[in-house]
Amino acid sequence: MKIYTKTGDKGETSLIYGKRVPKSDIRVEAYGTCDEANSQIGLALSYVSNTRFEGKENWDAIFHKIQTWLFHIGAELATPHGKNVSWKVEPSHIKEMETQIDVWEKQLEPLKNFILPGGNPAGASLHVARTIVRRAERHAILVEEVNPLVLSFLNRLSDFLFVAARYINYHMGEKESVLHQEN
Repeated sequence: MKIYTKTGDKGETSLIYGKRVPKSDIRVEAYGTCDEANSQIGLALSYVSNTRFEGKENWDAIFHKIQTWLFHIGAELATPHGKNVSWKVEPSHIKEMETQIDVWEKQLEPLKNFILPGGNPAGASLHVARTIVRRAERHAILVEEVNPLVLSFLNRLSDFLFVAARYINYHMGEKESVLHQEN
């Protein structure tokens, strides 16, 4: 199969099951933004690949699941209303993210102020991924009769990525930059 099909040359693409829609369709925006977030997560993981820190042995496995589930969210968003979704988001996916958030947060200082996104390249990339997930969530809200679990998943994923950024920055020795209110 060739990578180029030329079927999108006039600004349309196919949803799952073959329905053609404009590339500006909100479904395409939503699943495309999930793809963008997934790529940003991949960039963050590339910065972590040759490092060692407490919890590293689980890091890759955790993020492999996250990236797979995010791909499934994209597939669900790319499936037209009324059609069967092959890879459904499950409440257990959301619960697993919450459990991991709790594990990581036990190792971090409690938040007392807003922090500025940044840190080492991995942490900063996870902060960018978090904002992309928030955009995906805003697009997904507009999708006709979207599965409510999709919205819950994206909301929780942004929390997960925020805590993951804090966790990796902490383990890489990066001090968090606190937002100071100016008078």
